[in-house]
Amino acid sequence: MTGSDATPSFRLAYVPGVMPDKWVRIWNERQPGVPLTLTQVPAGAVAERLLGGDADAGLVRTPVDRSVFSAIPLYTEQTVVVVPKDHLVTAVDEVAPEDLADDIVLHPLDDVLDWESLPGRPALERPATTADAVELVAAGIGVLVVPLSLARLHHRKDLTHRPLTDAPESSVALAWLEDAKTDHVEDFIGIVRGRTVNSTRGRQQPPARGESANADRGGARRKPATGKSAAGKSAGAKRTGKSGRGAPQNDRRGKPRRRS
Repeated sequence: MTGSDATPSFRLAYVPGVMPDKWVRIWNERQPGVPLTLTQVPAGAVAERLLGGDADAGLVRTPVDRSVFSAIPLYTEQTVVVVPKDHLVTAVDEVAPEDLADDIVLHPLDDVLDWESLPGRPALERPATTADAVELVAAGIGVLVVPLSLARLHHRKDLTHRPLTDAPESSVALAWLEDAKTDHVEDFIGIVRGRTVNSTRGRQQPPARGESANADRGGARRKPATGKSAAGKSAGAKRTGKSGRGAPQNDRRGKPRRRS
């Protein structure tokens, strides 16, 4: 469906950790008559929402199935390791994977990082969710590697985090079904891309009735700038001399007088 919207609202699904507050505020300022409905869903459930028509667009973690969805990459998050505040790694500004060699590194089933080889020692059982893994870290059972936004989402006073180098990263994108792109989706794309309120949103605007696409440029060529036309004619008349057009008839400048 394109060109017009069948629903009076714009429905946006987003994954945990993503904070769309700024974009929502701008939407409400620019589209006061179109409510924006937000729904937070697990990372793996956004595609189902879009395919089922329950959301118009989604803030998702990559990769995105490009055979089904269109997507705009927005940003890439820093990867951090979540540890108790008395952990040894809190003495440094950043951590390398080898620094976790003696730690149990928890690997929740909803992990959003694409690991080739998880650092540290594996746990006997994988926690069901990131929230469960955070509880285990607080209990002193292990450490957890996540994108920074998830560390902030599950913040606890007894835990802290440090950047982890040489680790996979998670990127966030705006995705939608290409064959279900609406004007509201285009408007939201403009907001996340930082377009101004007066932007044409990237769509070609049709010329007014009776005007060609090059009307403005053609008109500019046909209408000389003020003063140039008169100056041009006067100069031409002086060059011809014989016609006298555009110059006074008794103008004898440059001609000597005859003596009687």
